[in-house]
Amino acid sequence: MTDVDEKLKDVCKLMDEIKEDNSIPRNIREGADECNELLLESNDELDVRIASSIFKLQDLADDPNIPLHGRTLIWNVISKLESIKEEESS
Repeated sequence: MTDVDEKLKDVCKLMDEIKEDNSIPRNIREGADECNELLLESNDELDVRIASSIFKLQDLADDPNIPLHGRTLIWNVISKLESIKEEESS
């Protein structure tokens, strides 16, 4: 398993945390699940999947109903995805 695969696995674990946290609104949890599926889908190139997930996660983080800890988790996921994207492009 490559380093990128390990990092994607970590990102998926973080999104599972979001998905399983009942204090986070359902639409945010469902969005995190969609991003998780999008990342694991192998039909598109990795950079396209990451960019699509980042875009979706940014929309979720802007939701006014999300609790602070949920927003922090999403920002953490976005940061990890951006680092993977930079690694892939270099």
